[in-house]
Amino acid sequence: MGDLDGKRLLVTGANTGIGKETVRALAARGASVLLACRSPENGRRAMNEIQAQTGNDNLDVLELDLGDLTSVRSCAEAVLARDEPLHVLINNAGLAGHRGMTRSGFEIQFGTNHVGPFLLTSLLLDRLRASAPARIVNVASVAHYDAAGIDFDAVRTRTRSVTAMREYSVSKLANVLHAQELARRINGTGVTTYSLHPGVIASDIWRRVPWPARTVMKRRMGSPEHGARTSVYCATAPELADQTGRYYDDCAPKEPSAAATTSLAAELWRRSAGWVAEPPSPGSSA
Repeated sequence: MGDLDGKRLLVTGANTGIGKETVRALAARGASVLLACRSPENGRRAMNEIQAQTGNDNLDVLELDLGDLTSVRSCAEAVLARDEPLHVLINNAGLAGHRGMTRSGFEIQFGTNHVGPFLLTSLLLDRLRASAPARIVNVASVAHYDAAGIDFDAVRTRTRSVTAMREYSVSKLANVLHAQELARRINGTGVTTYSLHPGVIASDIWRRVPWPARTVMKRRMGSPEHGARTSVYCATAPELADQTGRYYDDCAPKEPSAAATTSLAAELWRRSAGWVAEPPSPGSSA
């Protein structure tokens, strides 16, 4: 029996890197975990490995491509169809160093790191409320300090910078703002929110960075096991039960960027809600 027996959690990007180590740590403590992965095959491989290591069979895999809003809706429907509580959502999956557009028409980092998680969280929010006390954890990054704000026109176009790190920083600022605004909107419901920097970790998030630079970068980075520590802390620590909307680094609260303002958070929410709203069906009065 572990201290998380009876708790159900969903972790995105759970088949590799920080996400996989997060699942491993939670499973070792008895949690029931859904691994949401772009590749179900890779997800099952990770699940089988974690089950064998921890002896926890309460794991399952869901398909999720955060760059495709149709996939996000399908994943949420699969979760809700289980008619089970959901105590924690960890928005872990992310991209860095990629260039292009998502299938749903956003700059690829912003669409995958913010718009997809925003929709998934919105679709699962009622289930989280019904399961309260519950938590929503956004894996952001210290890179959000490098973003002066959000250009709402640029996030609807292809990646402009050569390294794509400018766009990555904007997407991570959006993760922090999302947690802040969500905390304000659901205050008093029993659902609390957190954003965090996992550390500079040698994970698959950097897989699109060109080979010579990627090799040099990763030599100075921490392990995925270390990167999972703050995610698990925000998801489970009893002392955080009455905290919400805050940003954490190395399992401690930290002031976020000065760009993470209440007004920008509200504007990002307004635009994000419009972006993910499904168009009215033909013949409807909407």
